[in-house]
Amino acid sequence: MTITQDALIAAAQNSKAWPFQEAQRLAKRLPQGKPGGVLFETGYGPSGLPHIGTFQEVLRTSLVRRAYEVLTGGAATRLVAFSDDLDGLRKVPGNVPNQAMLAVHLGKPLSRIPDPFGKFESFAAHNNAMLRDFLDRFGFDYEFVSSSDCYNSGRFDDALKAVLTNFGAIMDIMLPTLGEERRKTYSPVMPISPATGAVLQVPIEVVDAATGIIRFTDENGSIVEQSALGGMAKCQWKVDWAMRWVALGVDYEMYGKDLTDSGIQSGKIARVLGGNKPEGLIYELFLDAKGEKISKTKGNGLSIEEWLQYGSPESLGFYIFANPKSAKQLHAGVIPKAVDDYWQFRAAIPGQDVDKRLGNPVWHLLRANQRHEGAEAPGEGESLPVPFSLLLNLVGVLGAGATREAVWSYLGNYVADATPEAHPALDALVGRALAFNRDFVAPTLEKRAPAGGEVGALQALDAALAAADPATSAEDLQTIVYEIGKIEEFGFAALRDWFKALYETLLGSEQGPRMGSFIALYGIAPTRALIAEALAKA
Repeated sequence: MTITQDALIAAAQNSKAWPFQEAQRLAKRLPQGKPGGVLFETGYGPSGLPHIGTFQEVLRTSLVRRAYEVLTGGAATRLVAFSDDLDGLRKVPGNVPNQAMLAVHLGKPLSRIPDPFGKFESFAAHNNAMLRDFLDRFGFDYEFVSSSDCYNSGRFDDALKAVLTNFGAIMDIMLPTLGEERRKTYSPVMPISPATGAVLQVPIEVVDAATGIIRFTDENGSIVEQSALGGMAKCQWKVDWAMRWVALGVDYEMYGKDLTDSGIQSGKIARVLGGNKPEGLIYELFLDAKGEKISKTKGNGLSIEEWLQYGSPESLGFYIFANPKSAKQLHAGVIPKAVDDYWQFRAAIPGQDVDKRLGNPVWHLLRANQRHEGAEAPGEGESLPVPFSLLLNLVGVLGAGATREAVWSYLGNYVADATPEAHPALDALVGRALAFNRDFVAPTLEKRAPAGGEVGALQALDAALAAADPATSAEDLQTIVYEIGKIEEFGFAALRDWFKALYETLLGSEQGPRMGSFIALYGIAPTRALIAEALAKA
């Protein structure tokens, strides 16, 4: 279904999909864009390595960026990935080498501490490189900007002078939010000690805002008068965030619910500095399988590496897409459905009208990393010949004999031209199905014995399969299974009870695929062997 550009823009103006809702708010502020491009920003603290939260924030921001481009008919945009690498090292991370060396440099800016890995000029440079590699791995379209570069080069000097000029007003905003002890030492600007190189949490006196001169007491007790410009000082977090918005001209930035208060205070400070708080979305945080907040200390979350071991990057994007204002449980159990749902939504795009397309998560995901002038993007309508859930069932029944080669031999029963080369996306999922089965299914797999009318029903199914042509289609096999479940003498109150019995006795799970599809994939003779194995337990 071909969609014109005008129809696309008209639909975008009324779309209820959350990226367009965000884009509509931004377009009210900047309906025609602005010189140099509308600036989207996502921030990163380089004291740790990139993680699944980094991915989701950059992805969601990219989705809003592309929605805004569609809505405005192609306004220029930019996405900045900002690293706060002039921040002082507050504690030594437990997952890096040379911890004793790092301990000596506590308090110093991350960009002025040696790299514990010995590969880069600083600890920040190492982690910044990891960030860029991480974002590049997923194909994100962004510009990297570091705090150190902005402070050291003087890019932030004018904004920093504005902070010093409005020092009192900023203190009036911040002091009521602080505890009594913190108020005694708080300063919007943190000088860098000329003696130790540490970022100091000490009160300062503004000597001359126009030239950036400040006065403070250094760690050794000496009174120091020096410039705050050119990398000799750094703003406190909430002040720094506001200053960055104003200095860089940030138009859109989203952040997590845990930063709600920071966003409020930074917005007030941005107005004091003569700017505005960017548009943005406050998103909910991830939860673990028990519904508890994910904590790095507890280690109760799912890393991006773990997700990619069992599911595709696209499936992670699909899972993240859904309402960002609702908390999501993040654990391995959600992966299979996310994989299958992604491919179902992708296949549906060409047959959808424009309104449905703009609400389709995959329509947005296919555009996240690349600007598209038209209504269509490459890859729309592609489908997966075998659902991931069916692959998992196949691998599960193969048991110890489950190998990539064995799986592909069975796929030949179901897929035309069944080779990894002809179906690379399916082949990647074969490997992930093997890993998921090994780590989550096989250790707990238990097939129960059939009981009562289930025995007769399985015998009837075996007889029907014995009489069936080996080339019987999946749909016809599904009909055979369906009709047996309706036979009153077997005593199933509902067809779902019959299918549940099949899953539990043949596959060892409470849920499963369309049995006709499974039998077509696994083969009639091997399925009869499964039935015989189950009946032997009765």
